Amino acid sequence: MKLRYLFGLFLCLTSWPYLAIDAEKVIPHLPTDITPELSNRGEHQVGVKTLSAVNLQHSNPLDPTETERTLVFEIWYPAAANTAPNTSYENEARSGATFNLLANAARDVAIKNDQDKYPVVVISHGYTGYRTIMFHIAEHLASHGYVVVGVDHTDSTNADVDFTVNPGSGFLSTLMNRATDQQFALEWLATSEFAEHVDTSKSGLIGYSMGGFGAINTIGGCYAFTPQHVAAISGSDDEQQNALLTQVVNHCAAKRAEGADASWQAAVLIAPWGGQLKVYSADSIAAVKVPTLYIAGDLDDISGYSGIRWMYEQHQGAEAWLLTYQNARHNIAPHPAPHAASTNELDIGHYYEPSWNMATIAVNNQHFILAMMDCQIKQSADACEYLAVEGSSNQEMINGQLSAPWKGFDNRYSTGMIMEKKGE
Repeated sequence: MKLRYLFGLFLCLTSWPYLAIDAEKVIPHLPTDITPELSNRGEHQVGVKTLSAVNLQHSNPLDPTETERTLVFEIWYPAAANTAPNTSYENEARSGATFNLLANAARDVAIKNDQDKYPVVVISHGYTGYRTIMFHIAEHLASHGYVVVGVDHTDSTNADVDFTVNPGSGFLSTLMNRATDQQFALEWLATSEFAEHVDTSKSGLIGYSMGGFGAINTIGGCYAFTPQHVAAISGSDDEQQNALLTQVVNHCAAKRAEGADASWQAAVLIAPWGGQLKVYSADSIAAVKVPTLYIAGDLDDISGYSGIRWMYEQHQGAEAWLLTYQNARHNIAPHPAPHAASTNELDIGHYYEPSWNMATIAVNNQHFILAMMDCQIKQSADACEYLAVEGSSNQEMINGQLSAPWKGFDNRYSTGMIMEKKGE
């Protein structure tokens, strides 16, 4: 009888796809009395699916035979009540080392279908990256009632690019396709198996590094590359080729002739690339109508903190915020490093911040990104109050007592950040 029970249990466990056997937990549990309020998990269980889609409207001016583009998506969503085990996310570091991360979501379970349609958030990784590199943000938003689409940007993932042989092999594709990939993800979702469950007219966009480069374009900005920019990036002194590439990469609003899609109601740009080279039209950023939260490290040596500030300062057409992590560099969006990435600088340099605990950055980002999405997309006045902090988060000692912390933060635990705001 006991043997039969154990065999039955084995069959039950192994019947679940992507069961999280030996999966690594990289997001530690922290007590809620030290973490910001909006980093608390929401009321919904979370489901996740992996789907792929083909963009049949794709075009490549450099290769007229390339008329379609395949993308892989990870979709997180509020799940119907279930007892399915948590799944995991398999991926690889820049060196090719593979890893398996424990999720806080169940694979392929039914979506919860007892309320109005869910708003949408699209998440776009950097160069290089992968669709689950911000899974902790995606799961968190899904637990609070969003359907979230993480994009594997073809040619731009860790699996696509051999960093030891040709680290720039996918960069031109990234410049050409990042914004259109983001727009396609939103449009595809409205025709997918999730169509009846989502309201894509209420959507947000999160872009990290080159994802942020694409996002400012997707919400209405224009690229303004010059042949000199292209020459510096390509390393080529062929003036004719550089002039052609300049024409190819320059476009506005994800190539939409009618301008930015009004479905985009909020954007979060984390360490966006390009401002340091001013490859955007300042006037086009000034005209962006989408409220935007910038998140940056003041020691960012990849995107350049001064370049990120320049982008933030151009905003005039909608509210904009700049959250700065003091003494942080560029790696302020990914999940903490898996063990497989801890043996060399190539890999650990994709995840590690020398002056910050990555779990602290993770919960802070969860807090502010949820506040941004709920404020702008769900029109929650309460959520907006969490964005109404300003200046330094550091509490000062006054008459022997600490001053009040930022709203949503516990006493003694709101350190090392600065918040600025433009607009109403």
